[in-house]
Amino acid sequence: MKKSLICAALFLLTVFATFSQKRSKTNLAKAKPIVFAVLNDGKTLEPIANIENGNLVEKGSSDDAENALKEFVKTYYKPKTNYDLIFGGGVAGKVLVGKPNSNSDCAANLADITTTSAKAKLKGLIMGLATNSKSKKPGSGVRRLPTAVERTEIEKLVRNEFGKEKIASKVLNNLKYHNLTAIDSNNDTEVELVGSYWVPTSTTERALLFFIAEKDKSGKYKFGFKEFQSIKQDDVISGEIKDLDNGILHELLLDIFDTDGDGVSEIFTIDQAFEGNNFNVYKRDKGEWSKILETYNYHCGY
Repeated sequence: MKKSLICAALFLLTVFATFSQKRSKTNLAKAKPIVFAVLNDGKTLEPIANIENGNLVEKGSSDDAENALKEFVKTYYKPKTNYDLIFGGGVAGKVLVGKPNSNSDCAANLADITTTSAKAKLKGLIMGLATNSKSKKPGSGVRRLPTAVERTEIEKLVRNEFGKEKIASKVLNNLKYHNLTAIDSNNDTEVELVGSYWVPTSTTERALLFFIAEKDKSGKYKFGFKEFQSIKQDDVISGEIKDLDNGILHELLLDIFDTDGDGVSEIFTIDQAFEGNNFNVYKRDKGEWSKILETYNYHCGY
């Protein structure tokens, strides 16, 4: 009798273990490759886009948003889930999910995380990426401050560009920036420079310039992509133009990652709005950088 009970118990344990393994594999299979933004000093994870057949695609929308969110959280934000931290286009550490914020009114698709890295010092506007995707061609790992020579050359370009937008030279004496970062998107040892510069053109107006710069055949930097904005106080949802001075509404570098395996990393950026975050992705093709994806995550009404 005891032997029969023992055999039955062992059978049930075997069935349970097999079921658990199948369930684990099923959940893993549902987790499509995805790219996240690592924000808030490495403490917050926010989804940007999925990767399907090497292409970046927006997370699918659903008429049943509540259940879609539950499924997303169940698939990607299970506590103790690990993701690779991407910094300089290469794996630079780990991101460990702590808990999802699915019960939050303003951060339902975010998760609290712990970031571990010997290289990446995430702080303030220095952010990164996280992913469960394994790149066929790992990135260079290059991400650094510009040299004095690089900064001087870039700022000359920036001043010229602002000048084309009819901004007076005396105003440009107060030229400011949020970041200027050297990266190597294609492992050719020649860095690209990604920058976010701005200038207060008046007490109620700001001029913003985001750009990707790279060297031309003569070895001089040129803009491979640029976007200028002039923002007036009346256009700011808070009614205070000074809210822009800490980085809100400025396009800022997250990091780079080769999503399609062609050996050239795409550039990911964030543009923090008042009610959520905009994410942009840029791809280099035939010597030109172009925007290939724009996504938005709504957080909360201002």
